[in-house]
Amino acid sequence: MDCSPEGIAVVIMGVSGAGKSTVGEMLAKVMNCSFLDADDYHPLSNKEKMRKGIPLSDEDRIPWLETLRDALRESLVNGKIVILGCSALQKRYRNILRSADPNYEPGSYASEVKFVLLDAQAEVLAARLENRAAEGKHFMPAKLLQSQIDLLQTDDSEGIFKVDATLSPQNILSLSQPWSILNEAKEAKRFNGHMATISTIASPSGRAAMEAEVAGARRSEGVCFGIGSG
Repeated sequence: MDCSPEGIAVVIMGVSGAGKSTVGEMLAKVMNCSFLDADDYHPLSNKEKMRKGIPLSDEDRIPWLETLRDALRESLVNGKIVILGCSALQKRYRNILRSADPNYEPGSYASEVKFVLLDAQAEVLAARLENRAAEGKHFMPAKLLQSQIDLLQTDDSEGIFKVDATLSPQNILSLSQPWSILNEAKEAKRFNGHMATISTIASPSGRAAMEAEVAGARRSEGVCFGIGSG
């Protein structure tokens, strides 16, 4: 099964407190597409470990990432744009997500799954996590932040866009470079939609259906329509 030409996934990545969910939800709203929050896919056992201040192991993370990969693939093969908020801290974790693209070749970075890293100083992130914990909004304690920072690994060759997470979400979305791929995908979807409409109208059956619709409109509204003979 191939990836539809308009299908694309953008992973908003980074350590806890970077603003992945906030930015991802706003971006999905702007793009009129789905947003997936990776935290919602954690099993209860993972959440309990983190709540107790115990860092997750690969044994905890890999099944979770594979579930996320499958969710992304469903959107990609159906030609949909999807945004995922996920830590994706290590290259090997990102490669699991990249494999959501059915055409992905293991070991390469070529994939319809793209990554944008929200980056900020540890002090900024710690303050956000402490405020969030005080409000009881999340299971991730601030004391696990350093373990995530230590785990974060990026490589310039991966083509990850890096964004200053201290900017407001609105200012982050106003940046052009990280989101250019989404605009291109949306334009392609719009173009292909127009071409499908044109193709339908141009076909004999499509033309007949449109003429019947126009004729019905004439009868019901008394308005004069016409389709040229082309």
